[in-house]
Amino acid sequence: MNTDTQSTNLPPIRIGLIATSDRASQGIYKDEGIPALRDWLSRAIRNPITWFERLIPDDQITIEQTLIELSDEMACELIFTTGGTGPAPRDVTPEATLAVSEREMMGFGEQMRQISLHYVPTAILSRQTAVIRGNSLIVNLPGRPKSIAETLSGVRDADNAVVVHGIFSAIPYCIELMGGAVIESDADFAPAFRPKK
Repeated sequence: MNTDTQSTNLPPIRIGLIATSDRASQGIYKDEGIPALRDWLSRAIRNPITWFERLIPDDQITIEQTLIELSDEMACELIFTTGGTGPAPRDVTPEATLAVSEREMMGFGEQMRQISLHYVPTAILSRQTAVIRGNSLIVNLPGRPKSIAETLSGVRDADNAVVVHGIFSAIPYCIELMGGAVIESDADFAPAFRPKK
């Protein structure tokens, strides 16, 4: 557990980061997903953040137990997984996520695939999803740092106009609707959308 202070006048939030990888969890290679995700979110979110990071194998029971721990015991408002969302036999992150779900948020998966299709045709092979468990929003992300940033940021054209919104733009409002903390973002780096009242 680590705490980064960003703007002390905003409510603190708790974020869980889970990397699922057999080889990285065995030390065969270094996980790049969690550091990339933490760096992006640190730039995007102005609230003080307490981080809960887990590097675990591609094992459905282990993933389920880790999601339950971060949601039920650590009370994370946001939980991101990286990796394990393809069609390979050991890619079981979506199954684990749905197994602990109370409600599925299918729009996140649809949007993530729409973003990725701008970059690679194999985006249709991704089975990413998002769910709500208790007071936690759980989102499956890709494992590669470049893909993580693209998924969160979205697609822009040569003039920097939005072509496809990144999924982060909807996350602060989603957390608010769930009764969680008000998350303020850096409007220049990662604008968040809230309907006008």
